[in-house]
Amino acid sequence: MSTDNRDQLTQRLLADAGHLGVALTDMQLARLVEFLFQLERWNKTYNLTAIRDIEAMRVQHLVDSLAVVPALVQVLDGSPRDRAADHADAGAGTSLAEARDQDCIRLMDVGSGAGLPGVVLAIVRSDWMVTCVDAVEKKTAFVRHVASLLKLPNLDVRHARVERLAPQECDAVISRAFASLDEFAELAGRHVKHDGMLVAMKGKYPHEEIDALHAHTAWKVLRTERLVVPGLDAERCVVFMQRA
Repeated sequence: MSTDNRDQLTQRLLADAGHLGVALTDMQLARLVEFLFQLERWNKTYNLTAIRDIEAMRVQHLVDSLAVVPALVQVLDGSPRDRAADHADAGAGTSLAEARDQDCIRLMDVGSGAGLPGVVLAIVRSDWMVTCVDAVEKKTAFVRHVASLLKLPNLDVRHARVERLAPQECDAVISRAFASLDEFAELAGRHVKHDGMLVAMKGKYPHEEIDALHAHTAWKVLRTERLVVPGLDAERCVVFMQRA
């Protein structure tokens, strides 16, 4: 990627974040752009995503993942808008070991693929402990590479099937186009602590999936929110669930 292309991506991403109401520091912005560059580079060899064009990756992967940040922050932190800038430049971030001794928010990204949205969340919230879980080894290898390259001590990676992991006691488990709501609850619900949440990023409002969730599981929809992704002409929403 040339310097000009990198600068253009940086400016576009900054504008996208502004439209979403997500405040990014220079360090966060640089990490997000480098993540995008690494995704394009690795994708040529390892086929991590069907999207090849880096501009399309920016919108459909990076900005789409950023779009959930304000709603997620409001629910987990109780704050009206993103507070990422308060944390990102305070140091390297909280380590996984430190998190066990502190009252840190623990978040798991199930079916994370190339780290979406997990890597993005770890970048914008260095005080959240994020674990990316995926059953495809080449994808978890990429996320490990990114965690090391971008120096993200708050990002962990597990190559595993989520249903085979020991319960993780997370504040939230998030997924992006992973499974139907009832299947997501069945597979990942045991990793949510008693007052935690399941968070599903979806396309169109999933009326039938919500009905199935309420009919077949012990989970209920707490709230839903429409997401507007700059540059993407498609419906998006996020569904927050708690145990009934």
